[in-house]
Amino acid sequence: MAAAISADFGNRSLHETAIAETFFVLAGIAHTRKHLKRWMKARRVPTSFHSLPGTSRILPQPVGVVGVVSPWNYPLQLALGPVVAALAAGNRVLVKPSEITPGFSALLAELVARHFDASECAVVLGDAEVGKAFVRQPFDHLFFTGSTAVGRQVALAAAANLVPVTLELGGKSPAIVDPSADVAQAAARIAAGKLFNAGQTCIAPDYVLLPRGSTEAFVAAYRQAVQRMYPRLAGNPDYTSIVNAGHYGRLQQLEQDAEVRGARVLRLAPEGEHDRPEGRKLAPSLLLDVQPDMAVMREEIFGPLLPLVPYDAPQDAIDFVNARPRPLALYWFGKDRERQQDVLTRTLSGGVTVNDVLLHIAQDNLPFGGVGDSGIGAYHGEYGFRLFSKEKPVFEQSRWSGNDMLRPPYGPRAERIIRMLRRLV
Repeated sequence: MAAAISADFGNRSLHETAIAETFFVLAGIAHTRKHLKRWMKARRVPTSFHSLPGTSRILPQPVGVVGVVSPWNYPLQLALGPVVAALAAGNRVLVKPSEITPGFSALLAELVARHFDASECAVVLGDAEVGKAFVRQPFDHLFFTGSTAVGRQVALAAAANLVPVTLELGGKSPAIVDPSADVAQAAARIAAGKLFNAGQTCIAPDYVLLPRGSTEAFVAAYRQAVQRMYPRLAGNPDYTSIVNAGHYGRLQQLEQDAEVRGARVLRLAPEGEHDRPEGRKLAPSLLLDVQPDMAVMREEIFGPLLPLVPYDAPQDAIDFVNARPRPLALYWFGKDRERQQDVLTRTLSGGVTVNDVLLHIAQDNLPFGGVGDSGIGAYHGEYGFRLFSKEKPVFEQSRWSGNDMLRPPYGPRAERIIRMLRRLV
């Protein structure tokens, strides 16, 4: 699988595939198997006092057939993660992987066909037109991971059949460096997360908000971190390629547009190296003096370009985030607990990691999902099981019931009972 993914990318770090894909899925399977018996049980819940001594419970059941549309950037994790949850909940699953990673998609189809009956789980291969036909099917639940623009189209297609959807989208995830932060440590951790998979990660830091006056220290520490992790880019198996020429060209245009509009671009390629279009190894860059109308500040970057935005007061950073669409992730670095709590309570994002990046996605007991433009719904662990279950409410009446006294013909006794119930509410 790792070899197939690497071939599709041109070069994909085998270690990154092991960390973010195979380990991620295996850990999710292990967590699910450990807890599934408890998740499946009917849950007793309190019964409203007026219906006692009847009992109430919630019975989880599979919803039916789940459609999963997975993207190219983490083709194994983002295909099989939802599949694990859907199968655990007792459903049947049909998967449409991305045509941008054709080698892996074909391998996935082959392996699924080898290990599953086609009526349990199957993979559908094809281009964007096949994808459009796929999302028009009357599934019992449709799960899509991809861009916000395509997510809107998926939601419209599903609405025609009243299919419930989960949309795992993207957006511009900010990293806020507080005045109380260790700037060097923050820069190193942001660099590691930003350059993982060459920035082709939906929750990668998309821009950094820095206290005014700390930019120089951040740049120096970020540069040092890049040099330590990637002393060379050409021929380096640890540095992932941009997935195809179209995405490579889009990233170059973002950088050039910013530079033409007055941004300072600091290209952090090792000495003597330049971008190599033939290998699609795009050097990490920091962008300074960016403006809100630049494309790099309006579009999700999805690559190794990182704008730095200075702010004067912590409130300014909060205002900057809140003036934009809800991000899929938010990162905060600092030691001041009061300001940390201020950011957590006064901003809205899909998830948060404090004093690091990306890691909230790897917690089996936390839900993962977006909000607003960054998505609808959440999964992982028990949240995934419940996402793909119908939690059926069941009320069971007792042999004796006070409701028997509230039937026509109504009279003084019914009125007395109603008055008593109203006093107890």
